[in-house]
Amino acid sequence: MVGLLRCLALVFVVAVSGKSAVADPNEETLLTVTGVPQAVEYSLNDLMELGQTRIRTTTIWTEGVQEFEGVPLIALLTDLGVTGGKLMTRAVNDYAVEVPVSDAVEGGPIIAFHRNGAPMTLREKGPLWLVYPYDSDPKYQTEVVYSRSIWQLDRIEVLP
Repeated sequence: MVGLLRCLALVFVVAVSGKSAVADPNEETLLTVTGVPQAVEYSLNDLMELGQTRIRTTTIWTEGVQEFEGVPLIALLTDLGVTGGKLMTRAVNDYAVEVPVSDAVEGGPIIAFHRNGAPMTLREKGPLWLVYPYDSDPKYQTEVVYSRSIWQLDRIEVLP
């Protein structure tokens, strides 16, 4: 009887609040940024609201031309008020690599959340992948840039 009352109470709370008991996957935190005055958590919707762009490029990890859609790194840093320093980017598996803030330029890297029109799973290097426009300029075809192209990205720490 107590269990039934709790269940009915939960249904009432959900009905009154207008919120669904099922979480929206687009509202789950995908990226956490620290090293700024207050840590910021971004969901897919949050990232999309910063502006989206597409890059069509080949990569050394995939076959053929791929289309990546995501938020320009410069837009993310502008949202955070970051203008200099370095970014310590980390993946789900704790792989980490430093990315200079100077890489964040118009027409530069994006934090991709879609590849070829679909969300990327962990198995497909997602849900976030720092992708450079490799085919647009030979400066993006170096071992240094490839090493910065972190996939399964989930954390960024802003460093001086």
